[in-house]
Amino acid sequence: MFACAPLPLGLYEKALPAAWSWHERLAAAAAAGYSFVEVSIDESDERLARLDWPASRLAELRRAIAAAGVPLLSMCLSGHRKYPLGSRSPQVRERAEAIMRGAIAFAVQVGVRIVQVAGYDVFYEESDAGTVARYLEGLQRAAEWAAQAGVMLALENVDAAVSESLGCCLALVRQVNSPWLQVYPDMANVAAAGYDPVAELAQCAGHIVAVHVKDGRPGVIRKVPFGAGIVPFEPVFRTLAGHRFCGPLVVEMWADEGATDPLAPVRAARRFVADLIERTYT
Repeated sequence: MFACAPLPLGLYEKALPAAWSWHERLAAAAAAGYSFVEVSIDESDERLARLDWPASRLAELRRAIAAAGVPLLSMCLSGHRKYPLGSRSPQVRERAEAIMRGAIAFAVQVGVRIVQVAGYDVFYEESDAGTVARYLEGLQRAAEWAAQAGVMLALENVDAAVSESLGCCLALVRQVNSPWLQVYPDMANVAAAGYDPVAELAQCAGHIVAVHVKDGRPGVIRKVPFGAGIVPFEPVFRTLAGHRFCGPLVVEMWADEGATDPLAPVRAARRFVADLIERTYT
């Protein structure tokens, strides 16, 4: 068996309480045994505003990273749900491109290596051939900006026809044809959409730069406890090992804001994934 353990294992920002500061969040991730955190730039005004932070706020974040010894290695960029690249509105597309440029600039400033791009041509509009064509054009421009900055973009498979399977994502990647746009699979999204995660992964060998690790059920992609859903974790990890995948894994989960011990579930999730790696990669 191919051995490259330990794989980089990171934690999604939203797995920890939203009210925590970056100093608290990064220190907690370190205490729970994670090697990095994935920052979220979602469609909320609060998180989109991070892309406009002044130099002083960015410097404060870099100090928190240095103090904890836990980098922000990846970014989950889902703000394009509200401002999609494929929108019929020129004003919305302009905002979408500004978000993409801002995300890449933010990544450069704080050391993010991978910006995960959600595979939505549109979300709150009806999809058609035009929205898909505009989305593809937006991805092509984004790949050029990412290349100039040396930041990797990676498509996540989501609940949209244009990207609901890894095969669909790979088709977009091949059309863009840039080394700076690759694939960021989410196995729960694959399984919840009715696809076989192992078969889907086989299509993407050599194009996977990171993986979201979470469980799911048919049509349900959030807050399913590990082992309580339909994701065949051991075959998935054996397939990744067979493809010689050594990139980052991100535990994607959401905090129970009322929990008395918010670190307990993230510690348990880390043990779950670490055990999988030990069984499949060594």
